Formats: sequence, structure tokens, C-alpha cells
Amino acid sequence: MSDPAAVIDDLRAESDELDRLVAGLSDEEWWTPTPAAGWTVAHQIAHLAWTDEVALLAATSPGAFAREVEKALAEPGTFVDRAAEAGVRRPPAELLAHWRTGRDGLRQALSDAPPGARIPWYGPPMSARSMATARLMETWAHGQDVADALGVVREPTARLRHVAHIGVRARDYAFLVRGLEAPKEQFRVELTGPGGELWTWGPEEAAGVPHAEGRGRVTGPALDFCLLVTQRAHRDDLAVRAEGADADRWLDIAQAFAGPAGTGRAPKGA
Repeated sequence: MSDPAAVIDDLRAESDELDRLVAGLSDEEWWTPTPAAGWTVAHQIAHLAWTDEVALLAATSPGAFAREVEKALAEPGTFVDRAAEAGVRRPPAELLAHWRTGRDGLRQALSDAPPGARIPWYGPPMSARSMATARLMETWAHGQDVADALGVVREPTARLRHVAHIGVRARDYAFLVRGLEAPKEQFRVELTGPGGELWTWGPEEAAGVPHAEGRGRVTGPALDFCLLVTQRAHRDDLAVRAEGADADRWLDIAQAFAGPAGTGRAPKGA
């Protein structure tokens, strides 16, 4: 069984990087609009604070978390935005402190989770490792929104491998959430990491099999793939390539996050 410690450490590093990006902002800068329609920098941090808080609840009090799921089912299209709006009512310094406390508590709870424990969530239950990976993915994605809003170019790190992993694992979900049948065959995914290393998923033979047999291959920089599956950039603006009709279709709809099909971002200049 995989030890979650390394992923939890990477989650801490990812959170700390975003923390450094916002900690020195003025109160006015917290209200800078981000690429997510209607969301400011404050909304992005409020959302992360809320999701860390409910993840901590899921890890420590499943019964109480079940009541949160009931609330979400009662208003599936608005509960995320409503939670963010509630969070931005806090002054920026208080919101930042709240996020820090919540994420520290979550990391401790994930570290303390017994081997084999399954943590309930809005989708299928997850292991502590999977929960940490999911939180890292979301922290990175919302951190990208903040960086874009502030005009900051972040240096990609090896932590992107966690984001890419979720993107690959969520392939079938991207089809199913749109009412489409997922391909039966797995794709070969080959991504170039920030240090030039090759990250791979899927059967090697998928790369050389004729497309008519249903298999496919996806290649490109890991950063671009992560921007694609978190829907932080449009496919036309990224150097991610597909071989095979099914793989090509996947890149049009890929999403690493749970919930309804995302609308994505418009191409640059559109």
C-alpha cells in the first residue's frame, strides 16, 4: 500500500508556494479579478480554505461530512460558489489565517489516517494518498488562477506529476460526465517533466498500434497537459498532441476535477 507521506509533503510545498504569492498582497489586491468568471483572488483562497475544511471534516467526522453532501445535493449548481462567497466576507488577513489553519489540520489528519482507511468525498471514497493528491491538484489549479490574475509566471516543479496523474486517471470520468461512452482501450500518455524527464502512463504498445484498433497516444509537456486537464488553458494554446480519434476527442473534454463538465477557457485572442 502506498505511503501518503511524500504526497502530503508535496501538498504542503504547493500550498506554501501559493501562500507566498498572496501573503504580501494589499487588501485591494485581494479583490483582483481572476480568469474564473466572478472570482477574485480572495474567492480562490476562500474556495481552497472551504475545500480543505470539508476534506478535514470527511477525514475526521464522516457523519458530519455526510450532512455536507446532503447540502450539496440540494443545490448542486451553486454550493461551491456560495461557499466561496461566504469565505470572502472575512478580511483578507483573517481569510489567509483560516486557510492556513485548515490546511495544516487536513495534512495532520491525512498523516494520521490508518493504512487502508477510506475517506468519503463528493465522489467515490478515497485513500489518504488520493485525497492529498486531489488537494494538491486543486491547490495548483487555483494557484494558477491567482498567478494569472497577478501576472506571475510560476516555475513548474516535479509536483506536476501528481496533477498529471489525476488527469490521466480521470479520463473515463470526462467522457461519462458528458454522457459519452469511454473508450475501452487505455491510451499511452507520454509527458516531458520540468527537468526533461519522461513521465508515462498506459501500455507501451498503445503508441504503435493502428488507430483503427481504438488505441491512442497523447504527448507533450507536462505543464501543458496539466493546464489542459485542469481547464486553465485552451487546447489550441498548448503543445499537447493526440494520435487516434479517441485520444483526440479526450483532449477536447479532459478534466481532472470532479463535478459537472467544465466549460474551460477560451483560446487566447478569442
